[in-house]
Amino acid sequence: MLLGKVNVDNLGLDFLSEVVGTAMLILLGCGVVANVALVKNKGNNGGFLMVNFGWGLAVFAGVIVAYNSGAHLNPAVTLGLVASGAKEFGLGVPVSFLSVIVYILGQFIGAIIGAVVAWAAHKQHFDDEPEPANKLGVFSTGPAIRSYGWNVVTEIIGTFVLVFVVIGFGRQSPGGGLAALGALPVALLVVGIGASLGGPTGYAINPARDLGPRIAHFFLPIKGKGKSDWAYSWVPVVGPIIGGVLAGLLAGPLLPIIAMAK
Repeated sequence: MLLGKVNVDNLGLDFLSEVVGTAMLILLGCGVVANVALVKNKGNNGGFLMVNFGWGLAVFAGVIVAYNSGAHLNPAVTLGLVASGAKEFGLGVPVSFLSVIVYILGQFIGAIIGAVVAWAAHKQHFDDEPEPANKLGVFSTGPAIRSYGWNVVTEIIGTFVLVFVVIGFGRQSPGGGLAALGALPVALLVVGIGASLGGPTGYAINPARDLGPRIAHFFLPIKGKGKSDWAYSWVPVVGPIIGGVLAGLLAGPLLPIIAMAK
């Protein structure tokens, strides 16, 4: 079945793939933060490096289960691929306004689902946690030093690294996206970004990763949860989108030149 030039059946499978993959990413990613941040958890005070590795392994799992869609799991990756001149997503779905919207919608829905399940897994620890900031920190990022302009710059740089590397390796596969690298290299890339650039903002590098769980924090019945910090919420959306698009715009013309020079 076709809608214009888009195969709706394949697009539906890609949508489901992005929902499931992003849900897995957020479940395990928010889960490692909960394990480190919430009192009485056995991983409590495990440190930022544990969080980095946890998010890397979360990406690994998400990429594995979302392989058919190209495993974008991130609107910044999707928009970066568009900016780079990609022609297709996942299961031979042409890049179009419709396919971009479907991918991003799947990512946000999956992110909300994953955050809800992560909360359910740690529900008693949320109830026992006295600090509202620790509860919010499980769901969404926040700056070490609040300076919106510089926080955006940090998110732009971190996301640029992610998307530029993804596109560089993704050119080896017709589908592009994270899955083209294989899950393990992507996981190590995310660990590296967190270890090098994650400290100032908590490295969202993914609008769905931050906004989806923040929405879940807002509506979930979490005891003593406090506010959802909507004043900061635009930073981990705008910064990654800018970084992803910049990476795509530069990777499009630059990477072929580098490849031809070899």
